[in-house]
Amino acid sequence: MSLDAATIAKGCGGELLTADQLCGRELDRFRQALATGRPVTVSCTLQAPLFDEVAEESDAEGRVSYAKIRETAGWSSEGSAAAPKLAALLAAAAEPLPDAATVSLQSRGVALIYGRDEVAIEAGRRLAEHLDVTVLLTRPDAVAPPQRNAFPVLQGTVRTAKGHLGAFELGIDDYALPAPSSRTHLLFGAARNGAVSTCDLIIDLSGGAPLFVAHDLRNGYLRADPGDPAAVERRLAEASHLIGEFDKPRFIDFHGELCAHARSRITGCTRCLDVCPTGAILPAGDRVAIDPFICAGCGSCAAVCPTGAAAYALPPADALTRRLQALLRAYRTAGGENGLVVFHDGDHGEPLIDALARYGDGLPAHALPVQVNEVTQIGPEAVAAAFAYGAAGVRVLVRARAKHDLAPLYRTLALGDTIARALGYGPATGTDAAATIETDDPDLLGDALRNAPLGRPTTRPAALTLQGDKREVLRHAFREMHVAAPTPAGRIALEAGAPFGGLNFRIEDCTLCLSCVGACPTHALSDSAERPLLAFEESLCVQCGLCAATCPEDVIDLLPQIDFEAWAAPRRVVKEEEPFCCTTCSKPFGTRSTVERVIERLRERHWMFSGPGSDERLQALTMCEDCRVEVAVNQGFDPHAMPERAKPRTTEDYLKERSTG
Repeated sequence: MSLDAATIAKGCGGELLTADQLCGRELDRFRQALATGRPVTVSCTLQAPLFDEVAEESDAEGRVSYAKIRETAGWSSEGSAAAPKLAALLAAAAEPLPDAATVSLQSRGVALIYGRDEVAIEAGRRLAEHLDVTVLLTRPDAVAPPQRNAFPVLQGTVRTAKGHLGAFELGIDDYALPAPSSRTHLLFGAARNGAVSTCDLIIDLSGGAPLFVAHDLRNGYLRADPGDPAAVERRLAEASHLIGEFDKPRFIDFHGELCAHARSRITGCTRCLDVCPTGAILPAGDRVAIDPFICAGCGSCAAVCPTGAAAYALPPADALTRRLQALLRAYRTAGGENGLVVFHDGDHGEPLIDALARYGDGLPAHALPVQVNEVTQIGPEAVAAAFAYGAAGVRVLVRARAKHDLAPLYRTLALGDTIARALGYGPATGTDAAATIETDDPDLLGDALRNAPLGRPTTRPAALTLQGDKREVLRHAFREMHVAAPTPAGRIALEAGAPFGGLNFRIEDCTLCLSCVGACPTHALSDSAERPLLAFEESLCVQCGLCAATCPEDVIDLLPQIDFEAWAAPRRVVKEEEPFCCTTCSKPFGTRSTVERVIERLRERHWMFSGPGSDERLQALTMCEDCRVEVAVNQGFDPHAMPERAKPRTTEDYLKERSTG
């Protein structure tokens, strides 16, 4: 592995120190670097625990970061040309990432073993020394009774299941207790339905359908095929350790006030509900609720959330885009060209890249790996930022058989690819500028990266550092992508469901009732306290559809697009009218079109505004609320004096007429 120290130092900045055995005889050099008080980046992760221990002794644990440059850059057939990439990886690693909040799961060791035969009984016997065990047998046949009742053995079939490690609740049908006199096989008493059981963890050895969707992501739910002894052993070993308090990251930072799920019982955005694999997201009135104890951290909800109400926290959107900026800026400064950003996770992507480096040709020198917690967390803001900062393409490395549903990721990449190609970033061959690489084979990964068509990176990369909440990062990332574009386009049409767009208004039918303003969760639609008007700011619209669903006149249609000229323009007035003034006191109280429409709809169509006195009552509609009340009192008008309606004719009436006729 060769090091071009001058090129690396030029790209990543700071002071570059080299060593042969920093984790051994030259460890004091690490201590000296910590003593400067500046942030320190170590270009190897092998001895990270040792360096963390030394940093803790020096009260400097918060100033140390790590870059894995051997496996991702140096160990490669193109390693001699990887100096710009090494600089980029070091610069990106030095960009700080905030710590995520955590939630605590507490297990007291109350375990339910759900099975069908002696496998479950034996599992109970094995775990009884470690856990408070209950065995529940579903539709058992001939199960030999245990010689000693060291733990309860019951009959029942789980009908419903909810909860998480430390807080499971099961609804059980066919629930029955065993008969103490069971001889050759267990006999059970009278069964009943509707029993409820709570426990801290579930070991499912029933061999039936899983009790939860995305069951492998549910903390505390351990499932194994009872016919696979090795799988059963692994689950029993895992279960024996699930006692105590466990911290898990709060993956999603949720801001309910930004949620566009519903308004006034009208459903708007359901993107997060549609993509959550674990059922951790449920409707909760005008917003959704995300259960952090069930959330498995796939990040799909944050990737598709158009308002930023659901934002991923490992890391936040602005922290990830800052790391991309540092990566691509250092790569370019060190002389790198046509950088291909490769997003990958730690469970699948990191071992695959390591294997390619140790046993194959390694990553190409222009492939810039960026590790994230889950690849499904990648949102359109990350793709846009990569192109705006100078990437020639974006690839996301996923499993050949995905752990999470990849449909949201495909839509994200399709959106980014559509915009990238429209702005001139796409490859000349017309292939994708942003796409996935789906493989479990290191050699196929290397081939895919070497043969990936590269687009046209910008010659004037964005200098703006993206900060703020997810929606702000999203808006500014696409604006910067447009400014830096090789061939800027003013307007780009998008597919339905895109998180950007405008609104088509049929102005002539709008009455300025402003129902849409009250329904808009992002304030893209607004009014004025001084004049009757409706204004629209397209950059804030997330295409949730609440305005169109709320509009009583049905005059609003969604228009998925990115109109960069509209984004740069100030808030535009869609419709404005002179206020209608009370014909008695001249107080403004509405718009002329609204008042005239109400009068037209009621004239001769409602008993209150037809017949004698109807003209006076119609005139009252042209008055403000105070004058209207005064006129009604002076006229002695009784609003309950509705004429008696004709009695409805019944079947008996018809039969009576027939018999008398």
